[in-house]
Amino acid sequence: MANLKVTQIKSAIGRPDNQAHTLRSLGLKRIGHTVVKEDRPEIRGMVETIPHLVTFEEID
Repeated sequence: MANLKVTQIKSAIGRPDNQAHTLRSLGLKRIGHTVVKEDRPEIRGMVETIPHLVTFEEID
């Protein structure tokens, strides 16, 4: 099964609470931090909620 590599590229400071909480739910804590998550619809939905704060790519 594929995985997603998600990297935070911008800060959550000054953003709505739901965006900051989404970053924390993904396990991202600071700019430049990267996590690998299983490619599931729930994770895709979180990433699509904050595309301006993160980058992501599919990995095997």
